[in-house]
Parts: sequence; structure tokens; C-alpha cells
Amino acid sequence: MRKIQLLSRLLLVMFVGSFMISASPAFAVKQFYDEFKEVYVNNGELDASAVAKAKCNLCHEGKSKKNKNAYGKLLDTLLDRKKDAKNPEKIREALAKVESEKNSSGVTYGELFKEGKLP
Repeated sequence: MRKIQLLSRLLLVMFVGSFMISASPAFAVKQFYDEFKEVYVNNGELDASAVAKAKCNLCHEGKSKKNKNAYGKLLDTLLDRKKDAKNPEKIREALAKVESEKNSSGVTYGELFKEGKLP
């Protein structure tokens, strides 16, 4: 009986440990995404379903959330994910500043959004 309990606990610890190792940390910040939606979806510039589909890929690219696209890199220079996550005003200021920056095609992000396109 004692051996079965030990074996059960060992299996539980191994299962939990393997789950924790395989779980990847989320680097996207929900508050940044929420403010993006408030600014660009609620004023009618961007389609809500397109933004919902893109979600993290508004700022990130690839399978790893460590990788940021050009838009995300610009925001990263202005925002600290830990310090600024609870500061909607600073997030909106950063979004406004990045609007004037040009993407690789030479179009500003503000112009892109007015055309209804995502970064």
C-alpha cells in the first residue's frame, strides 16, 4: 500500500513537472492589446474580427512570443511590459507615437490603420 502511494505521488510530480517545463511563458501583454482595441477598433478604423484573429500577432511574429514584428519592436522601445501594463495613458501615448513611424513599405502605421490594415 505504501509503495502504491509513493508511486502515485512520484507520477503526479513527474506529470506536473513535465507540464511546467512544456508550458511556454506568455510575453504578450493583455492590457496593451486591450488598449490597442480601444483606440483602433472602437473608433472604427480597424475591423474587430481581423484584430481578434491577429491578436498577439499585432506585435509578435512566429510561434515564439519573444519575437516581435517591426510594430512590436517600436512599441517595445516605449513601453515596459511590467511597469506600464497598468498605465492606459502611457500605452495610448506609445500607440500614438508609433502611428507616425513608417513600416518597411514606407507607409506610416497611422496611414495603414486608416486604410483598415493591420501592422
